Amino acid sequence: MAQGSGGGFGRRSLLQGAAAGSAALALPAISCAAPAQARGGRPGADWGVQVGDVTTSSGLVWVRSDRPARMTVQTAATESFRNARTWHGPVLGAGTDLTGVTSLHGLPSGDQIHYRVVLADPDDPRRTGEPVTGTFRTAPTRRRPKDTSRWGSARGESGGALGRAGTGPQEGVRFHWSGDLAGQGWGINPDRGGYRIYEDMRRRNPDFFLCSGDNIYADSPIPERVTLPDGRIWRNVTTEEKSKVAETLAEFRGAFRYNLLDDNLRRFNAQVPTITQWDDHEVHNNWYPGQLLDDDRYTVKETDVLSARSLRAFSEYFPIRTLRPDRGGRVYRVVSHGPLLDVFVLDMRRYRNANSPGRQTDDPQGILGAEQLRWLKRELSRSQAVWKVIASDMPLGLVVPDGKTDFEAVAQGDPGAPLGRELQLAELLRHIKHDRVTGTVWLTTDVHYTAAQHYAPERAAFKDFAPFWEFVSGPLNAGGFQALKLDGTFGPEQPFIKAPDRANTSPAESPQYFGEIDIDGGSGEMTVRLRQEGGEVLFSKVLQPGQVGQ
Repeated sequence: MAQGSGGGFGRRSLLQGAAAGSAALALPAISCAAPAQARGGRPGADWGVQVGDVTTSSGLVWVRSDRPARMTVQTAATESFRNARTWHGPVLGAGTDLTGVTSLHGLPSGDQIHYRVVLADPDDPRRTGEPVTGTFRTAPTRRRPKDTSRWGSARGESGGALGRAGTGPQEGVRFHWSGDLAGQGWGINPDRGGYRIYEDMRRRNPDFFLCSGDNIYADSPIPERVTLPDGRIWRNVTTEEKSKVAETLAEFRGAFRYNLLDDNLRRFNAQVPTITQWDDHEVHNNWYPGQLLDDDRYTVKETDVLSARSLRAFSEYFPIRTLRPDRGGRVYRVVSHGPLLDVFVLDMRRYRNANSPGRQTDDPQGILGAEQLRWLKRELSRSQAVWKVIASDMPLGLVVPDGKTDFEAVAQGDPGAPLGRELQLAELLRHIKHDRVTGTVWLTTDVHYTAAQHYAPERAAFKDFAPFWEFVSGPLNAGGFQALKLDGTFGPEQPFIKAPDRANTSPAESPQYFGEIDIDGGSGEMTVRLRQEGGEVLFSKVLQPGQVGQ
């Protein structure tokens, strides 16, 4: 669709491949919606709703209209919307690709919040579209022993129903994390039922979902058909914007919009709030500031130009509290989820130095930049939460190459004393130990397999830190890749790993993965589970609260 287009999913924007008729039947109902004119000219919200960065008393509600409209949100304790509270939102127009966010505040803590979004003609408020509804839970302000009826069995192995509204503070916290969506050309496949993993997560009813980056693959077009090694055909839903790499603002917007064609994701968004970060494929594989692309597919070679366009589209398509590119906003932030949990969302893209062999003996910029590192140390020390989850868009101890000589993440394959970007990590880990910051756990995605990694000074070249865990889980719907080597600088050990034995295995050949964390409201105990598509638990680890190291 052209930038600022108000139409629905027309034939030009939605390409079905060879079996167009049968694929259309399997697509989300949204793709079969009547043209806007047939709805009487009233605004429609076919792309669904979503909520982001929920705290004990606040949240951000997102919607996209099919034409200019004024956004209004109503919240209530029940689905009947009796005694509803009304929130007046912005006018949605071409300047934000018809998207908008309304901030909710003063909500009751630990409660199920029902909400509905109403879009009205800006010139005639009486002309409104059909309301679009959703629900979410605010974070608790008090700790209580776990009520297992909320999530299912005591072991958390069944789906459970939605929490009851109006029951006061909820017990404990459950959340999921993963990343990497529509990567390597593996898009929405109607033969598989689309992005099935979102339905697996939705049924487990988490309090929120942490998306660890690569929400889109701006550098990875979605073809109509891919032949698998065994001769089977993988069919994709694709669009005009996703038929090439993203360079213009309209193409980046189209890449973010593509995922919302999936019914599973829209249903998930209406029930589960998100905490979203970004990584390289929001722009280009392994990009860094100042880079000039050597990629013949691009007419725009400057990653600074591409990243600015992507960041604007990113801010339009996700409800994120601190991200306002037009006001110098940022992706990195702390999202507080009550007394049990603070989530520290990092940005390892916008502030890093150039990828290199990573052998510098002095590297103040590193992968976080000096300002973000100071912020992280300060906020970790200030946090009073039982657990401090550090959401990292890149792994710490895995050697992620960029070409033949350079490295993409923190580790660079030298198991000795910290060098290059490892110097920043060493400074941070030393701070955590000496300032006695308790309950730190690292979560990441990026590498397209799942693993549990424990870091300990007795195994390390650098020893001035407390032991900690890092858990890896992904992708959501992308190619699977082989396991990477561990770098010994911080003494990692890998008690669990599951990865394919060849590069870019399709979701039809290799399982997709997500992680799950339960924090008990009484004991504060954290249980980490690594799951694969379908919900099977592959690995589980219980961590105790109140410790500097684990």
